[in-house]
Amino acid sequence: MQVPAYVEYEKATSIEHALALLARFGPEARILAGGHSLIPMMKLRLAQPETLVDINGLGELCYLRVTDGELRIGALTRHAQLLDSPVAGQHFAILHDAEKVIADPIVRNWGTVGGSLCQADPSEDLSAAFAALKATMLIQGPGGSRTVPAREFHTGPYETVVAPGELLTEIRIAIRPGGGSAYAKVGRRVGDWPVGAAGAAIWLAGDIITDAGIGLTAVGARHFSAAEAEEFLRGAPATEASFARAGEIAAAHCNPSPDQRGPADYKRHLASELTTRALRRALRRAQRQDA
Repeated sequence: MQVPAYVEYEKATSIEHALALLARFGPEARILAGGHSLIPMMKLRLAQPETLVDINGLGELCYLRVTDGELRIGALTRHAQLLDSPVAGQHFAILHDAEKVIADPIVRNWGTVGGSLCQADPSEDLSAAFAALKATMLIQGPGGSRTVPAREFHTGPYETVVAPGELLTEIRIAIRPGGGSAYAKVGRRVGDWPVGAAGAAIWLAGDIITDAGIGLTAVGARHFSAAEAEEFLRGAPATEASFARAGEIAAAHCNPSPDQRGPADYKRHLASELTTRALRRALRRAQRQDA
């Protein structure tokens, strides 16, 4: 039987209380949100925090709304809430695409958006989606709040810029006209971690791509993104040839590791093919030809 080590437990009643508890218990304290990643790691003794600070009661961190031209997502928003949100689907269909293939309904009903991002698994779906959308993370600490681009949020496998004593509170995505987005994933089974996945967002002026975002996960992409492929697409025509070339560029800058999910060459092939597919569907959505 897998049993976690002994741990102290504190339940936060507000953001300020959560920050005070983190300051009180120090760097060996961990935030408990959905717990679908942290608790299994504790059972395997891969994580052994001394104190859990439970923030599940903080309704102030559970919301989806449009404010000042941005979609703002509270860090405690459940995956199921994001999947069911009409406003998220209207502006950023990639988020619905990604949420549909994350785990299963049980996990989606309790797991949180912020918890997934802070877990920083190198195969995390939402990390790629938010990288493609060039989102911004709001982090709150004892000294106030700060914003960090999604592409600077993760510093390595299972590591983020959130310091001890700080809390991710919100994800922000600018709403821009003329855009479309999509997510494509290959996994070994339904709801599994991806063998490879790609998210794409494009913005058009006529038939020309004015800006693009490409997010990649499980294929060793730096910061979950494909900056070189994005640069190629800016100013290029929105054609199948452009998308295929962007996929090749994205794959060339990946560094996948061979593992039980597949060899490196296969993952690199997926990076190319899935980038092309995601761009193709993002175009149709930008042209309002696909839901």
